[in-house]
Amino acid sequence: MKSALVVRHVPHEGIAGYRAPIEAAGYVLDRVDVTDPAFAAMDLSAPDLLIMMGAPMSVYEQDHHAWIAPQIRQVSARIESGRATLGVCFGAQIVAAALGAEVYRGPAKEVGFHPVALSDAGASGPLRHLRNVPVLHWHGDTFTPPPNVEHLASSDLYAHQAFRRGEHLLALQFHAEMGLDPRFDTWVDAWPDDFAKTGQTACCLRNAYAKHGPGAVEAGRAMIAEWLEAL
Repeated sequence: MKSALVVRHVPHEGIAGYRAPIEAAGYVLDRVDVTDPAFAAMDLSAPDLLIMMGAPMSVYEQDHHAWIAPQIRQVSARIESGRATLGVCFGAQIVAAALGAEVYRGPAKEVGFHPVALSDAGASGPLRHLRNVPVLHWHGDTFTPPPNVEHLASSDLYAHQAFRRGEHLLALQFHAEMGLDPRFDTWVDAWPDDFAKTGQTACCLRNAYAKHGPGAVEAGRAMIAEWLEAL
């Protein structure tokens, strides 16, 4: 059996809708929280697949979160060894930093449902399932283009929404895994300032989740299934 490890940076940002295609591809899932004392001793190159999920903190807040810098170093070594790696939102920013990119505060909060614009490379690969599909965005950081990667997607506010390196590395700034997970209510309750800055209310965000969430998850699952099939 193939092993997959989910690195969870906060309890309410888990693997969500991506669980189904990963398990269907034959991976046995395990999970570790970065707050677990065992995390510091873990070898992130060991599992066949590493999945790093989102978080409210920033990659550049290493003085406040001692686990960030070691995680970046381990992910860098994993990528160079060609091990399959998926980064989502904060996880994608960890990947970017591991490749030598600068992660920094973006121009504005991007919160809500809208499609990403696919590059030619994005439209011809697994991200093609997301064409014209509103997916959830919830972030305020971005990064410089990492070296030697293919740019896959962008949005009006953020040029770097997804990239890949070869078949084994995929980084996604957006949340196509979220749409059927009740933990979304925790997001809304925890970070009201984020969506208030975009002129949205909790009610309209929850309505958008109910309307677009199932379609986003369906497309996200198809994307991940196709990516895993090519590994």
